[in-house]
Amino acid sequence: MNITVYLGAMEGNDPLYKQAVRELGTWIGSSGHALVYGGSKAGLMGELAESVLESGGEVTGVEPQFFIDAGYEYDAITRLIVTQTMTERKDKMIELGDAFIAFPGGTGTLEEISEVMSKVSLGHLDAPCILYNLRGYYDGLKTLLDHMTELGFSSNERQKGISFAGTLQEIQSIIGTWSQAHGQDVET
Repeated sequence: MNITVYLGAMEGNDPLYKQAVRELGTWIGSSGHALVYGGSKAGLMGELAESVLESGGEVTGVEPQFFIDAGYEYDAITRLIVTQTMTERKDKMIELGDAFIAFPGGTGTLEEISEVMSKVSLGHLDAPCILYNLRGYYDGLKTLLDHMTELGFSSNERQKGISFAGTLQEIQSIIGTWSQAHGQDVET
């Protein structure tokens, strides 16, 4: 399974994020999954890719040319796909993914997972969409989604494919449950 992970090129100010992203990468690599991510060697992105590679997994980076020109690409990854724009990058990452995880990150992470959330809620994408709610990072977004439903701008049906997970074990469970429901044999 290709797992697309959106996350920041910065590390954040809590060492827990680095530890948790490395645990996520180790699981992806050691369980036979492959990582699709933004291609950078910086911050949490580099930590994730490195931990997948160290665990025997494959890593596909999707990076726009202007980031490569700035020296952000990670040369050690399995495959690098170069795009001209951020829009092409987002489209390619969605095309390649079978499951989608938003790790804590900045506005770029939010933009990328928002597109996946929209596609899932419209039924245009049938895949797990998971917000890794580490230490409540995405509590505000969860509150906003609940508020949208309360005010009639969304519904529980529309949001059923969007999950919040506080631990790696919850992520594994969500992906495992989705895989079983879709007749896929996936190690979790």
